[in-house]
Amino acid sequence: MKSWKWKNGNGENQANENHTKNHSKVHEETMDGFTGDFHTDSERIKQQLSPHSDVHFRYFYLGATEVPAMLIYVDGLSDKDVIEKHIMKSLMTDFSEQHSKEANIEAGRISLDFIINKLLPASEIKEIQNISDLVSKVLTGWAALLLAGESDIMIIGTAKGMKRALEEPSSEALVRGPRVGFTESLSDNTAILRGLGETSDLFLTKFQVGKTSKKELVIAYVEGIANPEIVEEVKNRIQRINIDYVPESGYIEQLIEDNYLSPFPQIQNTERPDRVMGALMEGRVAILLDGTPFALIVPVTLSMLLQSPEDYYERWIPGTLIRLLRFFAAFISLLAPAMYIAFISFHPGLIPTKLVMSIAGSREGVPFPAIIEALIMEISVEILREAGLRLPRPIGPAIGIVGGLVIGEAAVQAGIVSPIMVIVVAITAIASFAIPQYSVGISLRFLRFIAMFSAALLGLYGIILFMLFLGSYLVRLKSFGIPYVSPPAPYRLSDWKDFLVRMPLFMMQSRPKMLQPKNLKRKD
Repeated sequence: MKSWKWKNGNGENQANENHTKNHSKVHEETMDGFTGDFHTDSERIKQQLSPHSDVHFRYFYLGATEVPAMLIYVDGLSDKDVIEKHIMKSLMTDFSEQHSKEANIEAGRISLDFIINKLLPASEIKEIQNISDLVSKVLTGWAALLLAGESDIMIIGTAKGMKRALEEPSSEALVRGPRVGFTESLSDNTAILRGLGETSDLFLTKFQVGKTSKKELVIAYVEGIANPEIVEEVKNRIQRINIDYVPESGYIEQLIEDNYLSPFPQIQNTERPDRVMGALMEGRVAILLDGTPFALIVPVTLSMLLQSPEDYYERWIPGTLIRLLRFFAAFISLLAPAMYIAFISFHPGLIPTKLVMSIAGSREGVPFPAIIEALIMEISVEILREAGLRLPRPIGPAIGIVGGLVIGEAAVQAGIVSPIMVIVVAITAIASFAIPQYSVGISLRFLRFIAMFSAALLGLYGIILFMLFLGSYLVRLKSFGIPYVSPPAPYRLSDWKDFLVRMPLFMMQSRPKMLQPKNLKRKD
């Protein structure tokens, strides 16, 4: 006892303080519950919800009885047609004599079971016991029904929501493939996934994220294929999220990724249901958040982020060639300006004589070294690219293209940059557009500047050192325990069938071994 007092100061004061806290907590829980007195409960509910001007309180009597009731709903979020035609009409209609005993009308009250089972034609009805739950449900579109003499309150699923039509994803355009993309409605998105194939193995586990403003989140995986350890790790990371509000899946992506300092995305985001379903059938896990059309896929690899669903819709030879072209475009996007700087500043002898004479002639009169010249053009292109994204859609692309042409031509005429530099920057920008994932494109644009400075310091040796450091970093990077550069490292020959070369479909009979799925074979 003495040691307890020594650790906590005055033991009696601490005990009294704990007792007071426990008593106040019990008192708050008691005050949060309903009393069963209609007048008292209705006033307490109004006191909690009256500051919200869009909350409506509708008083009425049940049927031809004198039993008072109150319906609470939010204008705009709750479906008024459902409230008027299915709830109010059912509750205010006179009960027939054959139900008088079943209704148990006595002492100014009506049986709650009779209301639920006989009167209300609603698919979602829950009973709640405290005001805090009532407030949170009403403010998300549910309607609450308070009956005289009942200590429980019914909440009825009347949430209407604001939905848009199914459209083609604007961020992931394809020549061939499904034209349906996810929407902002979580129920619509889960229904789209269900509709892609008839299977009872697709499991959807629901969570709530956000402390102050709660939103629903669903984890999707295929039971019997997905590695249980990966599924459990995803659930644990979701449950550890501690933030007041999650407006978009980008918040989830940043809160559950392995390394927040990495320039590379360790979680894939997509608007395409076919991409999500393909990933689920490989043994990956998808995360869908209410209020955003972007789903998340984990775990991912770098090669996966450079692939497109269209690779599988075309025959394997053109699919492979397009994929190889995409990998080459990523290489150009990363290293083209750095290679130009290295050759011009340090290794002109490696360039053919006629070409080096042509480049030297075009650079005559340019007052800046190659690194400054490249930085001027690259920063200008990045500003134009960002401006094109923020401008209204009808004029955004035109401003980006025309602005680039005008600035490039004006810079050449003024002698600030050389024509060959404009060509290099233009090729780099075009190559970056061939990358299917916008987030990967941002990463390569960031690393491009590091490669340029490395080339300006040490030439080709600087580029080689940059690539060595980048390669060693990528080998150590993981996404939910899966090596980021797999299958090259660690080397798995079977997974190379869907890496640089997309083999014919009949040859890809196994799922990726790096995911360690429960069922490795795609075919029996």
